Amino acid sequence: MPLVALLTVALNSTALADPALSSAPQPGLSAAVDPFIGVDGGSTVGGNTVPGAQIPFGFVTFSPDTTRGDTHGYDSASPIMGLSLTHVSGTGGDGQYGNFRLSPTVGPLRANHLVFAKSQETAKPGYYSVVLGNAPDEAIKTEVTATRMVGFMRLTFPQAAGERASMPGNVILNVSSIVEMGGKGQRATASHVDILDDHTLSGWASFEGAWNPTPYKIYFYAVFDRPAQEVGAWRASQGAFEAHPGTGSMDGLPQSLSLAHKQSVMVDYDVDQAFAHKLGGYARFDIAKQPVVQVKVAVSFISAEKAKAHLAAEAPGWDFDAVRLRGQGLWDQALSKITVDGGTEAQRRIFYTAMYHSETMPHDVSGDNAWWESAEPHYEDFYTLWDTFRTLHPLLTLIEPQRQRDMIRSLLDTYKHTGWLPDARIAGANGMTQGGSNGDVVVADAIVKDLGGFDYDLAYAAVKTDGEVESDKPLLQGRVLMDYLKLGYVSLSQPRSASRTLEYVYNDYVIAEVASKLGKHDDAARYLARSQGWKKLWDDKLGCIRPRYANGEGLENYSCTYDYPDKSTPWWEAPYYEGSGQQYSTYVPHDVSGLISKVGGAEAFTGWLDRLFDTGHYSQGNEPDILAPYLYIHAGRPDRTAKRVRQIMADNYNLKRTGLPGNDDAGAMSSWFVWNAIGLYPNAGQPFYYIGSPLFTASRIDLEGGKSFSIRAHNTSADNLYVVAARLNGKSLDRAWLTHKEIVSGGVLDLDMAPVPGTWAQAFTSPPSVISLK
Repeated sequence: MPLVALLTVALNSTALADPALSSAPQPGLSAAVDPFIGVDGGSTVGGNTVPGAQIPFGFVTFSPDTTRGDTHGYDSASPIMGLSLTHVSGTGGDGQYGNFRLSPTVGPLRANHLVFAKSQETAKPGYYSVVLGNAPDEAIKTEVTATRMVGFMRLTFPQAAGERASMPGNVILNVSSIVEMGGKGQRATASHVDILDDHTLSGWASFEGAWNPTPYKIYFYAVFDRPAQEVGAWRASQGAFEAHPGTGSMDGLPQSLSLAHKQSVMVDYDVDQAFAHKLGGYARFDIAKQPVVQVKVAVSFISAEKAKAHLAAEAPGWDFDAVRLRGQGLWDQALSKITVDGGTEAQRRIFYTAMYHSETMPHDVSGDNAWWESAEPHYEDFYTLWDTFRTLHPLLTLIEPQRQRDMIRSLLDTYKHTGWLPDARIAGANGMTQGGSNGDVVVADAIVKDLGGFDYDLAYAAVKTDGEVESDKPLLQGRVLMDYLKLGYVSLSQPRSASRTLEYVYNDYVIAEVASKLGKHDDAARYLARSQGWKKLWDDKLGCIRPRYANGEGLENYSCTYDYPDKSTPWWEAPYYEGSGQQYSTYVPHDVSGLISKVGGAEAFTGWLDRLFDTGHYSQGNEPDILAPYLYIHAGRPDRTAKRVRQIMADNYNLKRTGLPGNDDAGAMSSWFVWNAIGLYPNAGQPFYYIGSPLFTASRIDLEGGKSFSIRAHNTSADNLYVVAARLNGKSLDRAWLTHKEIVSGGVLDLDMAPVPGTWAQAFTSPPSVISLK
């Protein structure tokens, strides 16, 4: 069946208009996903998403690394060096991982310049395939699939003639590999390989540097499906390569200077050419009669023995296609949590690819916690909550509630053992903290929505620590509080002062919510009062937030629209983190009525928001202002929200390899699209959702307990983008929001759509809140 026909059957096979229909997972939705959407670009032209093989939230992301790849290791234009087992998706900075790269070759054994032309690339959820080789008689079909902690590779070597017919096929494992960032990122500080027998290798490597510079160590265990003609270890440096056939052990070349020491004494990397020092293992095979070679590699932060145990538990046999189909089944199940009808084929493809990207990070490494002993679930690579608290985690609360509970339990367990609730975490270390303590919002969002399943008292201790204790390492965890507690705002004596203030006041608001839920009313009142600190930075004349010195004076020569950072200061030292005063001034999610008053009333506020969008200062490619389109609703203008979100979706999301508006940020940009496409949007940390402008005629969310919630947008189209009437479970609804309770109780939201606005929801009614500013 042609793909288009298959998609039509898969996507339209559910009669979504009837909420009483079975909520059993619908097969085939993974066919709508294109993992290449958003792989290219980064920054403002693409997503930096990983095209390789992964199961939902699995740690192993078996994906190609190219010579000019970004933080995720990949770009479409440059050749492939091989495929490594660990990656982050959609991120910026200096990246992380790229561990244990496998490169297949034909002929002589060398490892200094593993660079291969690529063709016939295919990617599907849980599967990636490419043909590698710089000549036709060297072309190797390379397929990979994955489980949670195991990568599985199947190689089909070419059938050569003449003198090349006797050449062996090689599988070269680089133990010390990293995502190459031109020397800016990680480097291996030590490495070790054990050649155990003619088909088994194991080892480890330790690394430092990159986005989070804290060192980490990771192990592997690799098994081939048949004995090799020759196995061995290899070592390489600038201009040199040595192979050591046979079983035994080998360590990497000594690293004479640590990265920190190099930077402190300003030693040129060229002194010892550390990035050229590589270690690995290899296996060579007779491919004349048996051209197919398979290898499985498991990873662990604990030990090679633990990696071996992962291999036995997750991928015990040699049926590559069975493992691939199991992974596809997991994706079909995950994607079926929201089923849609209507829209264009392109919109459905973009939607399900966005769903796919929303279930890649953080990574589930439960049972592989190398940092402390605990029976709690464990997730790494919250990269970062500053990005994902806004749209990703609220989405998981609805479609993956148990997964969200486990992630929160992991965050709280991290607090219990490190003393801090991280705002970011990767490879066993907290950091980097871009703005506030936004783990507070993730925890509070779950508590105000009565998610349950974790220790609320421990949660309150964690968020209160953020609100009261001066950080020992402000860039990595917690807050800078001296100015904030004294002045009510962070002054220009601290980096990122204005953006930190705005985030801190909202962090305090959600702490107040948690305190109120737990009956701690004195604490709630105190944090609620602190949540008004944003007003201390408001400049009435300029109409925006203005950074201030400790003496109360505003930053001189200041413009609301000036984007930070620039090159006049280091990245982290500007008064705003990645944004302008105009963008950040929209981030008062708990006090929009107060913001409207500051601007001068509903009509003035509508014009104030219009200027943000109409002058090109709104940025969909970054998070600080992505709530802004929904603030119109507070001014009684849901029609403006509809116009803005439809335009943003049309302008910023498409089927290209640059089809995301910026770094996907671990699913933040993708989950934004998922919400807007179905016509809802969360105000993270508060128990309600805005109603927007659905792309699809019907969307159904499968909920816990066998319930479902459907949004039916009658006659919606590119022209019919305005909601003119709404009914919740058959009863008229004249407000542009729903409570969390209304959604998780199950039911149907009917929306009548039209090409021109009506009078629906023009008289704004505030949604109920856990705690009120009034």
